[in-house]
Amino acid sequence: MPQNSEYAIQVENVSKIYRLYDKPIDRLRESLNFTHKNYHKDFFALQGLSFRVKKGETVGIIGTNGSGKSTILKIITGVLTPTTGTVQIEGVISALLELGAGFNMDYTGIENIYMNGTMMGFSRKEMDEKLQDILDFADIGDFVYQPVKTYSSGMFVRLAFALSINVDPEILIVDEALSVGDVFFQSKCYRRMEELRQKGTTILMVTHDMGSVIKYCDRVVLLNKGHYVAEGAPGKMVDLYKKILANQMDSLQEELDEMNDYSGGMDEAGAGRETDDPNGTGKMASGEGSTDDDANEEKKSQNIRHQRRRNGERLMKNQISINPDRTEYGNGKAEIYDLGLFDERGNLTNLLLKGEMFTIKEKIRFFSDIQAPIFTYTIRDKKGADLTGTNTMFEGADVKPVRAGDEYEVAFRQKMTLQGGEYLLSMSCTGFEQGEHTVYHRLYNIASLTVISNKNTVGVYDMESEVEVTRKPGKETDQ
Repeated sequence: MPQNSEYAIQVENVSKIYRLYDKPIDRLRESLNFTHKNYHKDFFALQGLSFRVKKGETVGIIGTNGSGKSTILKIITGVLTPTTGTVQIEGVISALLELGAGFNMDYTGIENIYMNGTMMGFSRKEMDEKLQDILDFADIGDFVYQPVKTYSSGMFVRLAFALSINVDPEILIVDEALSVGDVFFQSKCYRRMEELRQKGTTILMVTHDMGSVIKYCDRVVLLNKGHYVAEGAPGKMVDLYKKILANQMDSLQEELDEMNDYSGGMDEAGAGRETDDPNGTGKMASGEGSTDDDANEEKKSQNIRHQRRRNGERLMKNQISINPDRTEYGNGKAEIYDLGLFDERGNLTNLLLKGEMFTIKEKIRFFSDIQAPIFTYTIRDKKGADLTGTNTMFEGADVKPVRAGDEYEVAFRQKMTLQGGEYLLSMSCTGFEQGEHTVYHRLYNIASLTVISNKNTVGVYDMESEVEVTRKPGKETDQ
């Protein structure tokens, strides 16, 4: 692979194959078999993975369990060797993988600090300069002079984390390590990682905490079952990841095809067309394939829409600002065909006043019998982090079973306590079938929501504090 100073990490066509044997004896049989008969099955932990990380960039790797996230980190750090492909690194790596994996349990904390520092390529003098910062960060007191085998699990990971994150690495590799310790130590870890980002350290992280992904990452790589799926902006990749979690693979593939379609995926004639269909295409995103029943349901849906137009129904969503570039999917058993935002005076609007009551309404049409539908809404920030939201199940609403052709109108009424700013509204109709979470229709970032405030406090929302200040005059004031 050619040298390129722009990149700190270059992964090119990397695969990792493990041989799986049904019985332990099969491994011996295969090694002694002169006819080269295979007794194993190949398992691809990674297959043809390629991506690059620029210097100073923070990149997240996300995916379900078994997607190969930890495997690629171990290959990048040299713990594992790829079966095929190459990895090129430019810079000194500090890895937060299996915390304390390189510790000698009989050595003291101090001895392990120096030993691991040497393994990272630092001299004794360099480690002398870093020692106090490491000890202050770990904050385990005199235990640092005791053998680590006497440490509690919490003390052990604190020392390991403090060592890894305080050696000023050029590249920091993090694998689910930010969940160690209590809430105060985790906060300190996040602050330290933010300091490294500001210094220009390249960070590659794996985590199941989507909030951390959206907050810290400049870009995200999405994996599934060892395969590269996509990479891009954190909010967008988290949405795609949620489709994988919801088993919406057909809808995911449609969106990936659209992302790779540089024509934009919409003809000019349809760009500004008003439609009751949230897709603007006259059809719903489908789940696992299409059937005659699906076609019949779609035809019924179109007939209902045409009838509504003939009846001159005014849709709420036509009177507010709706996102033309939203993400949506579902299995087609239900459709959120209309939605609205109402202020305290009952006006349809995207502008809401902080401190006032407001209402989110959604109208849902059903094309199949559903035993227990669940209606939801979520408010997110511009980076895609979920800030608040609820659903009819959380709220204990009495939602009756529905039959094909039924409709529900759902209204969520609450007080606006978010700070002044711009937000995004998402909503969905979901449920459980045979114990599995099922998405009937989900709309991500369907509408904007602007909060107007004459008093902003610290953070995301207002605690609505009541302040009482009492002045006690001094003796000189009384005279």
